[in-house]
Amino acid sequence: MSPADSKILSSGPLPDDEARWIKLTRITYQDPNGASRTWESAERRTRPKGAEIDGVGIVAILDKPTGKEIILQRQYRPPIGMVTIELPAGLIDAGESAEEAAVRELREETGYAGVVTEVTPIMYNDPGFCNTNTRMVHMKIDASLPENQNLQPQLEDGEFIEVFTVKLADLWEECKKLEKEGCAIDARVGTVAEGILLAQRLNL
Repeated sequence: MSPADSKILSSGPLPDDEARWIKLTRITYQDPNGASRTWESAERRTRPKGAEIDGVGIVAILDKPTGKEIILQRQYRPPIGMVTIELPAGLIDAGESAEEAAVRELREETGYAGVVTEVTPIMYNDPGFCNTNTRMVHMKIDASLPENQNLQPQLEDGEFIEVFTVKLADLWEECKKLEKEGCAIDARVGTVAEGILLAQRLNL
């Protein structure tokens, strides 16, 4: 089985009382001129009460003798009908910190055990469309450790994820190559790749 074996069978309107994950909201706000305006927003129904974020994205770096590599995933995403190239990620559980969620999600989706090295400010994925937000968690993985030898992901029912790695220095070119092969590049992957490219070209 591969994420590429998935396909859309049908698509149509979703009544609000049947929606499990999202809801649509009409917002009325006042602009700088004092005029009343409206905005349509999508919101997650899954954010735990009292939590400041919906989930985490994970920038997991493998230290190898041949150089540093980043962990990526292939996963079919029905909203775009394509296999996407993504970073490991997931929603937080109630009472869970971003660091705890990242360690758990990395283990569940990839089998790797890593150490948190950095947590970003809260980032909003698409603030003109939805209120979904996340923290990016940077993790370092020692590939020589015994727990990182015989990897055993613990995927949920319905999850079909292929894990692979790319050399950090080659990430931009690899994204272009994967796009030509028919994959969609998740914005978080593209942002990391573009940041590396800028650092390389500007000698930062």
